[in-house]
Amino acid sequence: MKAGLVQAAFRALPFGPLDRIVPGTALILAPHADDESLGCGGLIAACCAAGRPPVVAIVTDGAASHPHSHAWPAPRLRARRQAEARHAVSLLGLAPGRVVFLGLPDADAPHEGPAFDRAVATLAELAARHACGTVLAPWRHDPHCDHEAVWKMGVALRKMCDLSLLAYPVWGWLIAPDTELDQPPPHGMRLDIARHLPAKTEAIRAHESQYGGLIVDDPTGFHLPEKLLSVFDVPFEVFLDHE
Repeated sequence: MKAGLVQAAFRALPFGPLDRIVPGTALILAPHADDESLGCGGLIAACCAAGRPPVVAIVTDGAASHPHSHAWPAPRLRARRQAEARHAVSLLGLAPGRVVFLGLPDADAPHEGPAFDRAVATLAELAARHACGTVLAPWRHDPHCDHEAVWKMGVALRKMCDLSLLAYPVWGWLIAPDTELDQPPPHGMRLDIARHLPAKTEAIRAHESQYGGLIVDDPTGFHLPEKLLSVFDVPFEVFLDHE
């Protein structure tokens, strides 16, 4: 199925109530600090407003976004990105203590092996401690190595803990429309986040290091493209059933 048709199908999914999409407590797996706000910011805010705040696990340390910056070496950037994530989720109503940082290497999250197994075990313990019933992970076609790794962690966690698994697209929204994907017509639901969109927008903006204005001594550094930001400036979020 071509990516453009998949993306159009995302936008046409039926709306569902929060209780049906995420009953109980959700565990949200974010490859990097900012993915939680981009893909699930409205859901986080909605869950908090409903009195059942989720748990957010940020898998990588984010220290590879500006590898040539002298002013922001890895330890400083790592701490900055954690602080940004805590502030971002607080804007969505989530207590900073509900955010956990696994600290795996940015751009090198494991896809298998001992480090992968340890990460899944950590997530399983987290899910058990907070009685999570649903895990949310990036869509398997998101074209980024860390997103692919975290999707695999979500699949492994589902099998280990018998959790429901949902996917949320981030970079998958920008796949070229003519790209052929190994993807059947998607099933899932959209969540109406209109009342939470202003908070989501603020949460995304809280990730200042990823906008290009804070770290100015690495011209090769990452910055969130406007094309991606515009995708998430809509009053809904997409959550896909595990295939």
